[in-house]
Amino acid sequence: MKAATKKSAPQSVWTWILITLLWGSVFFFTSTWMLGKASAWLDASGFRPDRAETISVYLLYAPLLIVIALVAMAVKNRLDPGSQKQLERQKAVKEGRRERYFVSFAGGIASSFLFTVLTASAHLAAAPVTGASVRLNVATVAVAGVLNIAAGLGASLFVGMIFLVSGVGRKPKRD
Repeated sequence: MKAATKKSAPQSVWTWILITLLWGSVFFFTSTWMLGKASAWLDASGFRPDRAETISVYLLYAPLLIVIALVAMAVKNRLDPGSQKQLERQKAVKEGRRERYFVSFAGGIASSFLFTVLTASAHLAAAPVTGASVRLNVATVAVAGVLNIAAGLGASLFVGMIFLVSGVGRKPKRD
């Protein structure tokens, strides 16, 4: 008897929003820290927001994360209607044909770098509202983006460890 084809229930809007807020927030704060480090190294600390300024920028940044989540969900649903590609990836993981524990290596690198650029843009755009003096140049943002890749890889490893401990992605035991 053949198993029925598993149908995927679409992820809810709230799932997209909450996951994007979680990772976007992590990357916002790691990016802000890395921008400060890179700025201190390259351009004599042209970027030194205090906590209040950082929180003010984040409060303006969070709605942008929600927009990103909704756009990403719409694009994903357009490119993979019915989540067939996602189901195939999940099946490949279960069958051991794909990496099970290190979650999205390339995605971690790209996300951490792009979120650094987004965070720098948010700080620059919010400067008139927060009153912060923000000086960032392309070299500083690029160096901070490369430094922030460590945060992306660390996050991927952390999620992979959670999967390892929880048993997600293990091959089923054969009786």
